[in-house]
Amino acid sequence: MKETREEITGDKVSRTSSFSSELLVLDIENFKGDFSFDALFGKSVNGLLPSFQDEDADSMEGMINISTSDALPSGRSTHMLSSPLFPKVDTLLVIFKDSCTQLAELRKQIDGRLQKLKKDVAAQDSKHRKTLGELEKGVDVIFNSFARLDSRISSVGQTAAKIGDHLQNADSQREAASQTMDLIKYLIEFNSDPGDQMKLSSLFSDDKRVAEAASIAQKLRSFAEEDIGRHGATMQSLPGNATASKGLEVAVTNLQEYCNELENKLLSRFDNATQRRELTNMAECAKILSQFNRGTSAMQRYVALRPMFDVEVMNEDSCLVLGDQDSIPNPADVSLELSKLYRQITDTVRKESATIRAVFPFPNDVMSILVQRIMEDRVPKLLEKLLVKPSLTNPPPMKQGGLLLYLRMLTVGYEKTQELAKDLRGVGCGDLDVEGLTEAMFLEHKDVYLECEQASLRQLYKAKMEELLAEAQLSADSIGRSKGAPISSSNQQISVTVVTEFVSWNEEAISRCNLFSPQPASLAANAKAVFTCLLDHIRQYTTERLEKARDVLREAASQRERFVLGRKAAAAAPAAEAAAAAGENSFRSFMVSLQACGSSVAIIQQYFANSISRLLLPVDGAHAATCEEMAAAMSSAEGSACKGLQQCIDTVIAEVERLLSTEQKATDYKSPDDGLMGDNRPTVACTRVVAYLSRVLESAFTALEGLNKQSFLTELGNRMHKALTTHWLKFAFNASGGLRLKRDITEYGDFLRNFNTPTVDEKFELLSIMANIFIVAPESLSSLIEGTPSIKKDAQRFVQLRDDYRSARLASKLSSVWA
Repeated sequence: MKETREEITGDKVSRTSSFSSELLVLDIENFKGDFSFDALFGKSVNGLLPSFQDEDADSMEGMINISTSDALPSGRSTHMLSSPLFPKVDTLLVIFKDSCTQLAELRKQIDGRLQKLKKDVAAQDSKHRKTLGELEKGVDVIFNSFARLDSRISSVGQTAAKIGDHLQNADSQREAASQTMDLIKYLIEFNSDPGDQMKLSSLFSDDKRVAEAASIAQKLRSFAEEDIGRHGATMQSLPGNATASKGLEVAVTNLQEYCNELENKLLSRFDNATQRRELTNMAECAKILSQFNRGTSAMQRYVALRPMFDVEVMNEDSCLVLGDQDSIPNPADVSLELSKLYRQITDTVRKESATIRAVFPFPNDVMSILVQRIMEDRVPKLLEKLLVKPSLTNPPPMKQGGLLLYLRMLTVGYEKTQELAKDLRGVGCGDLDVEGLTEAMFLEHKDVYLECEQASLRQLYKAKMEELLAEAQLSADSIGRSKGAPISSSNQQISVTVVTEFVSWNEEAISRCNLFSPQPASLAANAKAVFTCLLDHIRQYTTERLEKARDVLREAASQRERFVLGRKAAAAAPAAEAAAAAGENSFRSFMVSLQACGSSVAIIQQYFANSISRLLLPVDGAHAATCEEMAAAMSSAEGSACKGLQQCIDTVIAEVERLLSTEQKATDYKSPDDGLMGDNRPTVACTRVVAYLSRVLESAFTALEGLNKQSFLTELGNRMHKALTTHWLKFAFNASGGLRLKRDITEYGDFLRNFNTPTVDEKFELLSIMANIFIVAPESLSSLIEGTPSIKKDAQRFVQLRDDYRSARLASKLSSVWA
């Protein structure tokens, strides 16, 4: 083992000495450029790493063999463990130490060089600073020189500008003096005898210099007129100026004649060029004419000669829009045709706009005149035939459209004309207030609009009532009315469809209010007035229809009374049935009308909340006042409804009394076989009454709701209680009859319990207890009555109905109870 270690050590020394001759020599150049430490390190150790990797692999194989071979001799295992794991480490240490030494030496060299460079940089910096100081002084001197030079240049420039201004002023004055001399010369020429233009300069007769002549003539005329105006006040006090003043007046006269002649000449040229569509010549003439009152004459002449203003064209407008003159115009068709016509007008104006902007120097003025002519001439003539204001005292009949046709045509005309004005504004109309012209066209119609709207609603209502009356009459004539036939008719009932039609008329009227009076205050006033018309019509319609339904109830009552008076006649039974049927039909008819009335009121309230309420808010108190008017309008119908409901109750009670009187037999409550095990079925009269009530009140349960229903059923229940009580007081009762009565009371109570009226239920419960008076033995009556104080008041009357009242001497036995 010792020999082996010595061999390994000697081998290491020999390898180190042999590798020392190949140590890496480091130089400063190695660290310049793209220096890589990994490359330098690899260069130092790459020669050793491959052998190390091989030996490492061998040693790993040895270790694996040792661990897997337990049967190997101990000597062989010891030999394999003696091999070092990293045999090149000493060599690497030598390399690293040598490299560190070389690096330390290189660092010293670098430090020396850096010190030398530092000294050189300090010397150069000192020299540079000195040079910069000298340059700054030189620059300051140069800046001062430039400032003096700039000041001098500015002074010279200002002087030159002043000289230039003086020269320009002098040239302007010279030119003005020359022009003034020429103007004086021309003024002297015009100052000759009136009408003598033969002595004028050639300028005023040269067709090629018309523009210049026009300009000079206008200047001369302006000057002369201003001079006359300036000296007119002193002419009487200074007679010496009379000659000059007279001469200027002559010049003004001659200039006016010349200008008129020149303007007419140019207008003639302009007209000829217009006919030939020579835009260049038109523009030249328009430019010259612009010196005469901005060319207004040329503008007006051009607009007046447009084909769109020909009489034939404007006459065709009404034919295109209205169609056949003998037929009633349809607003929808008129709207369509009017839109087409207005689009044609807009397209024509758009085409004319292109020509106007190419010809006239002031195109906006021409467009203003053109659009104004359209809105003051062509459109009003069409609307005059389209909108014929009707008479409110003698309105046109509904067969000819009535006032509604006029209002619809007015709406169409106003809306489409507003659209035309908007389109013309888009094409261009200068400063013209085209919207104001539109409002002016319809001003006379808007002033009486509200009266027309109200009169139209009244006319529509009247026509509808006449239509319903005619339908009712036709129905009556076709069906006929036989004796005993039902009196009620569907044409006499309130129709929700008719009320909805009223509301649709009002909605249309409100939409026109929004159109013709968009301001909040006026809109609120108009909307209130229009809605009040609806309230009046609803009040009148519902009240009249409810009264007609009440008339049917009254007629049924009269028929019933005739039956009572003639009930002993041979035909009593058929008459009774006819009267009963009439009463039942009249009851149903009134309930149907009442239900429709409630639906109508709900429709009006919903319409007010959705469409009218918000329109009234801008005016203080308008909303509250309208609500009061609506409540007042409904109160009339409510009064008729309450009276009609009372009649309905009377009708029901009368029929109940008839059924009780005809169907109730004395033996029902006093059977010959007086046993407690008698018939427990309700009597025939009770069955008939309950069946009648179930049948007739079905419409009431449907028609009424809320407090109205509760009040009606409570009153009916109380009347039923009174009628039954009065009816039973006519009979005598034994014990089995008392049980039969108790069964009837239970039947009535069960039916009336559907009314949900606690007071009525309580009364029938007391009646049920009261019936025990006829059932209990005579000796138990006092305890029954005293035990139920609530029946004591009526018990004295009912106890007398017992069949044993006299035989059992109940009067004396119960005297102490009544006391």
